[in-house]
Amino acid sequence: MGEVVVATDLAASVRLPSGQQLPIFRDLSITVSDGTSAAILGRSGSGKSTLLAILGLMNLPDAGELTIAGHAVSRLREGEAARLRNSLVGFVFQNYSLIEHLTVRENVELPYAFGASASNREIRSAAGRVLDLVGMTKFASRKPAQLSGGEQQRVAIARALVRSPRLILADEPTGALDVDTGHHVMEVLRDATAGSGSGLVVVTHDPAIADSTEAQWHLRDGSLHPAATRGGGL
Repeated sequence: MGEVVVATDLAASVRLPSGQQLPIFRDLSITVSDGTSAAILGRSGSGKSTLLAILGLMNLPDAGELTIAGHAVSRLREGEAARLRNSLVGFVFQNYSLIEHLTVRENVELPYAFGASASNREIRSAAGRVLDLVGMTKFASRKPAQLSGGEQQRVAIARALVRSPRLILADEPTGALDVDTGHHVMEVLRDATAGSGSGLVVVTHDPAIADSTEAQWHLRDGSLHPAATRGGGL
């Protein structure tokens, strides 16, 4: 089993209006293996979203080393970071971020509009595969407004998986759902990423959602602390 994320001694801070740097976290290390799931818990403002942005190659760390799917990415230029992000990382957001005027299939195919070289046949085949994976094939021609919240989130999961990324990052993916729907969506997300061999990192404030992953960490006081682990190579 390979390692999709290897982060060592990461540090991040934010610049205050006064010009001072306010540390968000420091000496943060985490490893995630292919086909496994992990959760990062923490209160609002603890740095969870900042860490997710760094793992997703949207921001660079102030210090430390980060490798995604074998690529050293700690100090990439913006263009190279964007290229790797588009090919290696899939994102699932709390608010689904679906395009209302597009059909389910068109929403799932959308990542191919950003720097991917594939034929129309290949794109349709990939979209069909992931829609089937999340149980949404029969809804392919519907618009987002015709779906429930749980169905929309499953479409968002399919969109994240369509280009077979090595890493899936989910930011509070069940936060807008009721408890039962949230747990079902989390099961779909975990099973889909395990089936594709991707690594999954979920940011959540909900211990019950975190407990459905194979390993959990708590981000507090600027440090990442491992919690109970149920196995899975993390």
